[in-house]
Amino acid sequence: MDIIVKICTFVLVALVLNYIVNLIFRFLARKTKAIHLRFTKGVVNVLIDVIIIYSLSQQFEITKDISKVLLQSGSLIVAIATFAAQQALGNVISGLSISMSKPYKVDEKIRVMQGGTVIAEGIVKDVMIRHTVINQFNGESCIVPNSVMDSSVIINTNYTANVGNFVEIEIAYDADIEEAIRIMRKVCSEHELTLNTEKNAVTVSGYTQNGIIVKTTIWTENLDDSFRACSDIRIALIKEFRESGIEIPYQTVTVHNPVRESGAVRQ
Repeated sequence: MDIIVKICTFVLVALVLNYIVNLIFRFLARKTKAIHLRFTKGVVNVLIDVIIIYSLSQQFEITKDISKVLLQSGSLIVAIATFAAQQALGNVISGLSISMSKPYKVDEKIRVMQGGTVIAEGIVKDVMIRHTVINQFNGESCIVPNSVMDSSVIINTNYTANVGNFVEIEIAYDADIEEAIRIMRKVCSEHELTLNTEKNAVTVSGYTQNGIIVKTTIWTENLDDSFRACSDIRIALIKEFRESGIEIPYQTVTVHNPVRESGAVRQ
């Protein structure tokens, strides 16, 4: 009966300590999305479980002798464990490296690339001891080992303060260029999500066989705002150009039928 009470007591202590740790890190996570908090929480939970199991083993004669033997041959056990679980340990070490360098945070959009191939792209949802969880845009969750994350190229659009994206539109050669530039400036400055519109330059970036390319940069706070702002501005430009009589050229093909034009009829 005493054995059952001791086991239940240690299990209860482990559950309470883990619960307290989870509450503390949950409170800290409300103030920051730093990934080192998630990783540290996992490490603390594992340490608590290891300490509780070791302390429990010291309460009984059989397990106490076994734990002493394990401690005496600790070097051999560590060597065997390291060889057997080198990949898992590599993920833990890589997770520690990532949590210290902080190349991304929770709820940030990233793209993970290796050798020009996109491994995962989406929103970071969690960073565990062994892996990082990325929710992709198709609704799937991608579980990427930390060793892969540590050795890959991470493209993080949230790493800088603001996000810039190009918007360009083509106008005909006989169109009023000054009026087109004025309209583009006006449309960009009036959108609620754009930033630094007074500094944005609208330029003629090139020529094509159909017309002139007018280009500017749209600055927003984040990538979501950039997608929405650029889409709205492109739609507004088409409407404004149409109302102002500024032609947006497009290729047309004229087909001449010599038989029909000559009036000849085949028999």
